[in-house]
Amino acid sequence: MKNPMDRRLEKSLADRAVAIGRRGDVSGFRELLDLLRSPSANVRRLAASALGKLSGLGVDRSAAVAALAPVVRSDPHGQTRQYAIRALKAYGADARACLDDLRDQAENPAEKDYVRRNAAAAVEFIEEAVRIAESQAEHKCRRCSIPVSAEEYARSRQAFQRVFCDRCFDEVFLRRRNFETGVELKKTISASDGTVIQSEGERKIADWLTAHGLAYRYDAKFRIIGEFQIRPDFYLPELDVYIEYWGLDTPQYKMSMYKKQVLYQQEGKRLISVHPADLHSLGSLLCAKLSFFGYQVPPPAATSASGAKPVAADGSASKPDRKEKKL
Repeated sequence: MKNPMDRRLEKSLADRAVAIGRRGDVSGFRELLDLLRSPSANVRRLAASALGKLSGLGVDRSAAVAALAPVVRSDPHGQTRQYAIRALKAYGADARACLDDLRDQAENPAEKDYVRRNAAAAVEFIEEAVRIAESQAEHKCRRCSIPVSAEEYARSRQAFQRVFCDRCFDEVFLRRRNFETGVELKKTISASDGTVIQSEGERKIADWLTAHGLAYRYDAKFRIIGEFQIRPDFYLPELDVYIEYWGLDTPQYKMSMYKKQVLYQQEGKRLISVHPADLHSLGSLLCAKLSFFGYQVPPPAATSASGAKPVAADGSASKPDRKEKKL
């Protein structure tokens, strides 16, 4: 991409970022945050590097992490992402909210090798920093507020990403298991690639993704947004894009939908929302949204690996609609 910035101005800003980092000039902290939004990839890269050098000098660590996170996640230039990851690593436990994005980058085969290596190293370092920080803190059950042991803390955090004593853990675990069982029982419809899903609308989305060669994870349980575990209908790991099919129209369902949409927005996640009224032009909608995120959708294959009929450009498929069952 051509750099629109004047060369002399670009060099001046780049030199300024380097100088702030080398001198450990904390008075230039806010200036570096502004430079992270520069149209020049080189200026953004050097600003990220300088922010990492200021991490131990008393700057606003939360503000630094908040500014670096979107650069790590979506900057179009690989070296800029690499330097932002290194800087984020320097903030240790304060960067714990970025662990999911870093793990995705470390595992993403479409990401550059050097970015994946740096992301993996950052995950290891930040996780260890979090363990050290948490071992020095007293934790209480979020339901009954009694102090919890280290074993209770580790068990509940691993299972729920929240802290519970053993008694509350058992109650929450039982309720969660019943919920999970209910979700699995609703999965009765097979997509063309064999994935078993809950509704005809989701089947059309799955078939469209398969026909266009887009890998996806359906109803994944491990995605964490903020302090909440969210199960997106579809997650496209190679593009870091989420797709939610909002298939019902009840008041309770709409409340859940709005809450999830707010969480996606707060965490800067790239979300595509699909409603039943969109299904007649599904292909056009998904193509437009993915293009907005920088991905040009290839034409569909003539047939899928399983021999299923191709999905049309508008997202329609050979099966008739059924009543939506998604909750």
